[in-house]
Amino acid sequence: MQEVLEQLSTQFELPLQNPVIIFSLILFIILLSPLLLKKIRVPGIIGLIISGIIIGPDGLRLLENNEFVNIFSTIGLLYIMFIAGLELDLNQFKANRNKSLLFGFFTFMIPLAIGFPICYYVLSIWDDKFTFEASLLVASMFATHTLVTYPIVSKLNISKDKAVAVTVGATILTDTAVLILFAVIMGSYHGGLSQEFWVRLFISISLYSAIMFLLIPRIAKWFFQTMASEKHSHYIFVLAVVFLAAFLAEIAGLESIIGAFFAGLALNKLIPRSSVLMNRIEFIGNSLFIPFFLISVGMIVDVRVILSGPLALIIAAALTVTAIFGKWLAAALTRLTFRFTKAQSNLVFGLSGAHAAATLAVIMVGHDAGIIDDNILNATVIIILVTCIVSSFVTEKAAKQIVLATQGEETEPDEEFRQEFILMPIANTHNIEKMLDFSVFIKDKKSVNPLTILTVVPNDEEAEDRIMKAKQSLGNFVNETSASEVEIDVKVRIDPNVASGITTYAREVMADVIMLGWPQKTGFIEQLIGDKMDSIISLTDRTLFICDFKNPLINHKRLFVVVPPEGEYEDGFPFWLSKIIQLSEELSIPIELFSTTATYKAVKRYSKSNKLSLTVNHSEFSDWEDFLILSKDIVNTDYLIMVSARKGSVSHVRHLDRLPLKLEKHFHELSKMIIYP
Repeated sequence: MQEVLEQLSTQFELPLQNPVIIFSLILFIILLSPLLLKKIRVPGIIGLIISGIIIGPDGLRLLENNEFVNIFSTIGLLYIMFIAGLELDLNQFKANRNKSLLFGFFTFMIPLAIGFPICYYVLSIWDDKFTFEASLLVASMFATHTLVTYPIVSKLNISKDKAVAVTVGATILTDTAVLILFAVIMGSYHGGLSQEFWVRLFISISLYSAIMFLLIPRIAKWFFQTMASEKHSHYIFVLAVVFLAAFLAEIAGLESIIGAFFAGLALNKLIPRSSVLMNRIEFIGNSLFIPFFLISVGMIVDVRVILSGPLALIIAAALTVTAIFGKWLAAALTRLTFRFTKAQSNLVFGLSGAHAAATLAVIMVGHDAGIIDDNILNATVIIILVTCIVSSFVTEKAAKQIVLATQGEETEPDEEFRQEFILMPIANTHNIEKMLDFSVFIKDKKSVNPLTILTVVPNDEEAEDRIMKAKQSLGNFVNETSASEVEIDVKVRIDPNVASGITTYAREVMADVIMLGWPQKTGFIEQLIGDKMDSIISLTDRTLFICDFKNPLINHKRLFVVVPPEGEYEDGFPFWLSKIIQLSEELSIPIELFSTTATYKAVKRYSKSNKLSLTVNHSEFSDWEDFLILSKDIVNTDYLIMVSARKGSVSHVRHLDRLPLKLEKHFHELSKMIIYP
């Protein structure tokens, strides 16, 4: 018994060294601290930082910054930057790139312009360590910002807001500029600002950018296609890319966090936001790695530094106020320039106000090099704590205000979409995976109805065997898609007529969308406009999608949408348009719209009234007799979407009756879809 007690006392000797015990303690903190602090309305991020202070080497000494903690902390730090790049809405970023550039300039230059004279001319009176290089280094620290509070934005599902796009887009500009400035300061301190230094820096950054944005996306696309059935390997590949990008960034003279952000941008178009892979990335990061990083930030904070003397207190207070004021002023100027709301301005300030990642990197390296002293290092730790707390409160409050404002402005179609019902009849499992991906991408996230897969079997002696085989063949696909947190329901109907079984069930459940695969048999025209397809088209008034996927969805670079004249007057126009815009956002690709000017204006009005992110290029088209003229504008990476119309509808023209024949004859190898509103 005594030996057991001695062994236990050894295992629990402080600070803890056993990785199993350390990991268990961290998990309990991640689980309990947000729950406990939620009752007093303290953001979970702050709870994790405070927990780190309590258990850290300057608190209860339960843990120290050993190798085990540092590894998970590094992963969490890189994960924050990676997810920020991955979730960046590139369509929104392109639409707001000038705003991101301007805000990047504001949030870089304003804190730098305020911080340098305060350090060099004021604080140097009390601390002679504030030399020119040290003052410029500390001032550059004010210009950085770490997206510590981004998980709040992501959780509240407002990552597509214009203010978020502008702020996240500016991150790459500010942190890259700061880290390049940091390289210049270090070179100057060591007397190495020669022509060779500038040439080497330019070449290394150029090579790194080429690898990340030209080579990595091609390798990733090839890997995802080659290993399409090995879903677990996709996540491992993504992690490998993140750490490789971080390592190569360090080799190029940048910081690893910039590499992780670049990795997110490089894979952005290849990992749609509603995909299974994205769900796994966010789930693991937000559940484990990112909380680990936040706890580690708290562990380096020593609250006692402010009690070490008046000099430490003066420096800490001055630098903290300067850091907060500089970012607030940049956000305020951004609000005046871009006419943001107060909530959006506060959100910009909250997202850009936290200092952690790049700040730690710059100051720690500067301290190790002897440019700054312990007082500045201790003050930096206080800055990290205070700015993370302030940013968390500001971000959460502003984000909730934006959510409430958005909910208050929802239109009637949005209320209808909450109950939307997508029905996907399946005859065979060919291309079912692509069909499921497409359905998940366009499904309204607020809808309470599951995505329903329907199989109709003939009423004969083999009906029961066919039902069992249908359920078994669909089981694996359903399990895989369920990982994206989209509920899947499989239904089997017995009916002697397939078309009748589909249309009857669609009426029973009041389906909004019927998703059909492109007929694969040789008698194409007979299959498409013959009894089965013609019955489904004529017997239902629901939106009908007939899909043909020649390539994976992530391989497409444009949505090539063709709409007949007066298509905007169809009752289903807002519905199918919202789905096309949603698909464009998921894949981060633009829409090439071929229609009349009136239809184009209707598209823009709908997008503006519903505050949707839309990147659309319009070309006038109304000559349906010369349909093949479109072929000169279409390339193999386009996804051709033809909006048709049922006979008797306002936008129906006789040339639409032969549309399926023309598509199959002239665009056989192209991914395509026909929509019947």
